Order: sequence, then structure tokens, then C-alpha cells
Amino acid sequence: MRWGRVVDKTSDWLHRWAKEAPDRVFIAERSGAGWREESYAQTLQKVRAIAQSLLARGMGPQTPILIMSGNGVDHGLLSLAAQYIGVPTAPVAEQYSLIHGAHGRLRHAIELVRPKMAYVVDADQYSEALALDALDGIEIVASRPGRSDHVTAFEALLTGDGSVDLDAANAQVGPETVAKILMTSGSTSAPKGVLTTQRMMCVNQTQLADGLPFLRDHAPRVVDWLPWNHVFGGSHNFNMMLANGGSFYIDDGKPVKGLFDRTLENLSMVTGSLVFNVPVGFAMLRDALEKDAALRQRFFENLDLVFYAGASLPQDVWQSFERMAVEIKGEVPLMTSSWGLTETAPATMMQQEPIGRSGVVGVPMNGVTAKLIPDNDMRCEVRVKGPNIMPGYFEDAQKTKEAFDDEGYFITGDAMVFVDPEDVNQGLRFDGRISEDFKLLTGTWVRAAGLRIELLAALAPLAADLVITGQDRDEIGVMIFPDRDALSAAGFSLEEDDGALSCPKLLAEIHHRLNARAGRVSGSSTRVTRAIVLAEPASLTEGEVTAKGNLNFRKVLTGRAALLARLYDDADSGIAKL
Repeated sequence: MRWGRVVDKTSDWLHRWAKEAPDRVFIAERSGAGWREESYAQTLQKVRAIAQSLLARGMGPQTPILIMSGNGVDHGLLSLAAQYIGVPTAPVAEQYSLIHGAHGRLRHAIELVRPKMAYVVDADQYSEALALDALDGIEIVASRPGRSDHVTAFEALLTGDGSVDLDAANAQVGPETVAKILMTSGSTSAPKGVLTTQRMMCVNQTQLADGLPFLRDHAPRVVDWLPWNHVFGGSHNFNMMLANGGSFYIDDGKPVKGLFDRTLENLSMVTGSLVFNVPVGFAMLRDALEKDAALRQRFFENLDLVFYAGASLPQDVWQSFERMAVEIKGEVPLMTSSWGLTETAPATMMQQEPIGRSGVVGVPMNGVTAKLIPDNDMRCEVRVKGPNIMPGYFEDAQKTKEAFDDEGYFITGDAMVFVDPEDVNQGLRFDGRISEDFKLLTGTWVRAAGLRIELLAALAPLAADLVITGQDRDEIGVMIFPDRDALSAAGFSLEEDDGALSCPKLLAEIHHRLNARAGRVSGSSTRVTRAIVLAEPASLTEGEVTAKGNLNFRKVLTGRAALLARLYDDADSGIAKL
């Protein structure tokens, strides 16, 4: 496949579309009953003014900007202005600032990055985090500065400064310039800063458009909530709109109770040609679309792509979207996913052709070479090389060295299997993290990631998430984080007993489902014989859940050691045991 054109920097995209489609909306957020919309021409004008203000402060490659707030128009403008002149931005999860117990994660990011400026959307809302001594001497900028005399209003950056040579600064920015320092999730160690260059982001958008040519046929549009501190929302989706002259409408809802209604309100006003979400988000959206014919019509009539991320899309949800799409437009949009990490910008493999089921991540993208190292059976560890791979971790030469093998391939730690070993062109299927696998006392390997996905389907909707147990034990068990709303709706009582939910009816239902599953599987590597339902949700402050919403399995197992011991106590009446 021939390569598309790769630009040198994100400002090349902005200049192109400000010239070719100056009045088209680039970025928008909710404002009152409508939207605050910024066209490409307006965006370029404001980005250049902000960039002037940053230059006048002496900012450059060694003076990063910490972005503490979530998605927003001003967040986007500041990021593009910094990229315009080569100032790295370091977006962190807003939970680190808004949850008192997570301030340690925020402090770690501040001490690692050592920013010269920090941005928040609302100084009053973020006042507790802004009072951290780690931010002493750092200029704080806020869209809503509140009553503080020590906060710079974002509007002040928009005044610009004609005394600086903005075009000369922009000319110095090139493919090797660091655009972002993105924090890893910290699920296995302290979060690391991934150096994300202009080349990584620009190449990745060319790779994506080569695989999804309709992106170049007409301007795409999204209504998207995925967080910009994460590479998928902030680099993949944001830059996909910028690279292809698209429009990014920021969804200030989320697929959680109390916020999903806002997503539906936003979709009643604007719908996209592409939709990105996690499986639980698609399940909630499926239910809403089936109940609302008018929304269903608007949602599907111009839809080109359904893209799921985070885990496999349940087959019943997949089939529901196919059925509704055919009903509305007579055909099914491309339903697909890709695979990658923060270190890979992120898309590295992608399923580029229609396929009838989820879980397939496809083949390497243009310019990417994948090395497959046999594990056992048909499973392989995946390592990758290509222009979208990071140069290293921020100020951590040792971790950078450990991240690459002696041939220069990035060691992902992920496992894959061929969809069809006889036809490699059908691509690969994700098969979990190598580090999540463990052995039973018998020496039998347990593939925890794949087993977890299967059990989540078997225990739906009772289980919101779960942890597979059994390392150095005789049997596989499961620690269940329940969906309390689903339990209540099903009539289960929610009495607690030393950290677990004690409900004979619930335990009997789990026993029934595990027993039914046991009749369909064979072998100790997949047979789950015991379960416990946890009373307390996974804690961000204790590190049990990352800012991306992923469970840190090691933290759960070590932090809840007493409950793990109960799970393997046959005399305990608070567990379900086959």
C-alpha cells in the first residue's frame, strides 16, 4: 500500500484547513443551551496569539505546560499553541486534581515534568490541588480564574505579543520535536512520561487514513468524551479531526450513571460520522437507540465507522448495531478496533475490513513491523518497530533501555494469536498481557485476560468488573466488583460482611452461572470454582484503578489480601463455591 503524505507538525494541518475550510467548525463544547464553536480560521488566530504569549514568557522545549483539567476548547487551543512553538504539554487525569486522595499522583507528575505553567478550567473548582506546594513558583492559568489574585486569566494569553518572532519559532518545530509528555497508567509501576513527538502523531494519522480512506473523502465529525490525557482520546481522536479537516464536538457526558443523559442530550443536537467508545458505553448507547426512533435515525444516517476500544465489544451489542444500521441506511458501517499503547502514538495494528465479530485487531499499519515471539501453543508475544513508536521515556534512560530489545523493537508485553493460522492476512486477535498470566500449583498456565472477558459476559450484568485469582493455588477464583444498580434492579439485597456482599440469593445465582459455564469448558486452566463479591468499589486513591478506568490487579490482590484469603476458605459462607 502506498503511503499518504506525512506532514512535519500539527500546525501544518491547522494552516491547511484554515485556508481551505476557514468557516468549518473545528472544535466545540457545550455552552448554555447550545455550543461554543471555534472555526478553523478562529482556531488558528487564537493559537497564534496564545503561542506569542508563551514565547514572550520565555517558554520553549524545556518548559512544559501541565494540563490538569479535562477536555475543553481552551485545553485544545492551549495544546495546539504549545505544539506550534515546540513547548511540550503534559495532560494528566483530572481526577488527580479533583480527588483529594489522588493528589499523590498529581504530585508525582509535577515533580517528574517540572512544568513552568499549569492550566485548569476553573480555579475555584481546582483550588485544593492548586494549593499544593509542588506548584509553588509555577504560573497558574485558568479559563475561570475566580477570586484568586495569583491566577492568570486564559483571556490574557489571547492578547498575544507582537514583539516575538512567532513564525521563526514555528519554523524550528519539526518531526523530532516533543509535542507531549503522556503519563502511563501506572498499573505495574510509577507512571512514566512517554515522549510523544510530532512525527509520531503526524505519521499515525497518515497510517490511519491509509487504512480508512473515507477519512479523506469527506470531513469527519465526532461527538466524543474519551479523555485527552489518554493517548486514544487526545492524540488518536483529536488529531484525526485536525488532520482530515473534521469537527470535534466535545461530549461532556460519560457512560456512567448520572452523566449518560448528558451524552444523549448532546447527541440529540449533533451526531458524528464516526463514533468511538468503550464497550459499556456502546451497550448503554444501544439501549437508548432502541428506545428512541428519532435519535436512531440521526445517529446512523451519516455514520461511517463504529470503533470500540478498551475490550472486546459483546457480540449481542455488535449485532444490535448492525441491525439498526441496516434498518436506517441499508448497510453496516465499518465496525472495527485497533491495537496500540501510549508508547505507539497509539494505533499500530488495525482491522481495516468488515468482519462479523469483535476482538480482532487486524494487521500492522503502514510502516510498522511486528515481531512475533512464540509463547506456547499458538500464542505470541508482540514487539513492534516503526515511525510511530516513542523515542523513550522522559528523563529515564534505564526504563527506555528496558523498553526495547537488541533489535530495536519496542517490547509491548501483549500477546496475540492469529485469527486463522492458515491465513495470516486475516490478522491477529488480542490475547491479553503476558504479565497478567499466572500458574496454578499444578503448573498449569492461566490466561487471565481472556478468561476475565469471558467471565464478564457470563456474569453480566451483575459484575461491573472482576479480578481473576489462583496464582500458586489449586483452583481459579474470581473477585467480583458488582454493578450495584443492576443488583438492586434484580432484587438482590446488599448487606455487607467484612468487605464482601453477603446475599445467599446472589451467591446462588453466581454459583448457577459458574456451574453452567463449567459444563461448557474443560481443563483446570479455564474452570472457575469460587467467587466472592466485593462490597467496596475499586479505589483510585489506593491505586486499585487507574485514571483510564482500568483495574490494577496487583493492587487489588495485595490491598484486599484478607478477602482473597476468604475466597479460598471453604468454610466461609460468604463465597460461591462449585
